[in-house]
Parts: sequence; C-alpha cells; structure tokens
Amino acid sequence: MSAVKKNQNYIIDEDGNKIAVVIDIATYKKLLDESEELASISAYDDGMSEIDQAIPFASALQDIRKQTI
Repeated sequence: MSAVKKNQNYIIDEDGNKIAVVIDIATYKKLLDESEELASISAYDDGMSEIDQAIPFASALQDIRKQTI
C-alpha cells in the first residue's frame, strides 16, 4: 500500500509558526463524526465503570434513612 501525500495548507503567523490548518469540508465532517463517536464511546465507558462502583440497595436505603432522621 502506497502512502498518499495530500497538499497541506497551513495558516502561519508573522513569525512563520503554523497556527491553523485548512481542510476540505468532507475531511472536516469526517473528523467531526469520528470525534462525536469517540465522545459516545467515552461516555459509555464512564457509565460502565460506575456500575462497578454500585452501592447495594440495602446499604443505600440505610444511608437514606440516616439522612432523614
């Protein structure tokens, strides 16, 4: 498989430092979709890790009763 090198367009400041990149809309949309998918995966992983830290119902009920007294 050969690597394809695309023409990369950078915006540079007065010192010649690259400060931004210009990409086509299709690439932007793909990056946005992939970013949203990664955020969903991260949220799922966070939710699943909270399941491991679940408090037994009887213990939670006991804690609630202590707070209302």
